[in-house]
Amino acid sequence: MEDWKVYKFCQLVSESKDGDWGVGELTGGFVPFHVIRGTDFEAVRRADVSDVPLRYLSEKTAWRRVLRSGDILLETAGGSRNRPTGRSLLVSQRVLNLFSGEVTCASFARFLRVDSAIADPRFIYWLLQNLHLSGAMWNHQVQHTGVARFQYTRFAETQDVLLPSLGAQQAIADLLGALDEKIALNEQIRETTLSLAEACYEAAGISGESGLIGDLAELFDGPHATPQKTESGPWFLSISSLKNGYLDLSESAHLSEEDFPRWTRRVQPRAGDVLFSYETRLGDAALMPSGIRGSLGRRMALLRSKSAAVSGSLLLHAYLSPAFQEEIKRRTVHGATVDRLPLKEMPGWRISLPAQGERERLSAKLDALHASVTHAANENRTLADLRDTLLPQLLSGKLRVKDAVHAVEEVA
Repeated sequence: MEDWKVYKFCQLVSESKDGDWGVGELTGGFVPFHVIRGTDFEAVRRADVSDVPLRYLSEKTAWRRVLRSGDILLETAGGSRNRPTGRSLLVSQRVLNLFSGEVTCASFARFLRVDSAIADPRFIYWLLQNLHLSGAMWNHQVQHTGVARFQYTRFAETQDVLLPSLGAQQAIADLLGALDEKIALNEQIRETTLSLAEACYEAAGISGESGLIGDLAELFDGPHATPQKTESGPWFLSISSLKNGYLDLSESAHLSEEDFPRWTRRVQPRAGDVLFSYETRLGDAALMPSGIRGSLGRRMALLRSKSAAVSGSLLLHAYLSPAFQEEIKRRTVHGATVDRLPLKEMPGWRISLPAQGERERLSAKLDALHASVTHAANENRTLADLRDTLLPQLLSGKLRVKDAVHAVEEVA
């Protein structure tokens, strides 16, 4: 490690500014900009930028921080009791291509431009990711008027950074970036496959033949409380994990093995069950994948098909169909604090399905597509775990790139 040197973080940054809305009226001197907020980071990573706002900013404000490839955005406010502020986003050319015009950052995000003579911006991005994952960002977080804020100046002036040569930085960034690109590709495959499954269901030409939910499936309610969360163990599923057919486990937590029997006393979800929310996020649902041990979370219930002719995947797409979504809206009980579905009445609701002879064929096709979704999700969890394991070792010099490549090849 003779060629590794220690720097203060501020020595690596040639330019840094806080984001600012600077919103103005549509008059002379104001120009349109897509404005990335700290809350948009995850959506931008998923290429889901439909909610990233378009604002009219003063030229004086906006042009000081026009984003270009290689810039880094750092979250400076937000966080929670379980997650510190200080998340980061690398502004790659792929990110810029998501937008139709100029891009800047909003308040609660800080724009950083790395000194390319010293550091590769991709390496610095991974360094920030590692500091966030390790919890080091907690040391620079304060509460101000009820909002968690990241003290960037103190961080930049006090945080030591161990840096190898530029060539070594680029090699490390290439390897970690390749893992991220594979994860992103799998996510695109998942979205495409789910869209194809939806199209297959619609192409079946559901003509209005329907059955009672109670005749087609068993209905189970989840627990009405929340267990003590743990770092690992079985999954305690969250309604936030329901993503239009896909169960996104990154939005769920864990519970202990000791608590697991208690929280699955009513029912333990199994592969092919249709998970749904009966309070808030009404209408959303997902298929329980194979290989996952978990319990229903609060405000969650599940449908378990009674017949092989109507698989869980077919039942899922019938649930997500426009016709049944309208039924959900019609049956929703509007409360003073939260809207809910009356679960006791649900077995008597009607749901549209294909004709008897078509159910098996469509079930088999949808099952195969959802098996592909599960495979991509499982591979991504493996890749993400590998990336997060390699990250601190590569950035500390404890693991050489060629050895990390061997580890990646074994998984691939």
